[in-house]
Amino acid sequence: MPTPSMEDYIEQIYNLMESKGYARVSDIAEALEVHPSSVTKMVQKLDKDEYLNYEKYRGFILTPKGKKVGERLVFRHELLEEFLEIIGVEHDNIYDDVEGIEHHLSWNSIDRIGDVVNYFKHDGARVEELKKMHREAEEQ
Repeated sequence: MPTPSMEDYIEQIYNLMESKGYARVSDIAEALEVHPSSVTKMVQKLDKDEYLNYEKYRGFILTPKGKKVGERLVFRHELLEEFLEIIGVEHDNIYDDVEGIEHHLSWNSIDRIGDVVNYFKHDGARVEELKKMHREAEEQ
């Protein structure tokens, strides 16, 4: 199992490869707000743990294992964003809140949150009812 720090790197690498077709050390460093040397050290660790294949001066690619983990991490992140949006968290807070909680939830909890999201998505009236409840609570 990757550590939370490893998860952040895998998720970022996966996102970059999906959007740009490649991920450079400088892109990862900028996105994660770390030094390039930190990225290089983590890339070497991820290579050792078989999440990616790294060749010095040539770059790296995610292994099937790394890609699978990356897909799951992106799913978790997007699900939590959707959940927070549904329950009425202010848009400006959602990203930071997800970053703060995503590593602290079990996959069982993520699955249950997925159930709640699906429950609300199944019937749009449920979301409206929840929003109405929020408005009434704010008026009190």
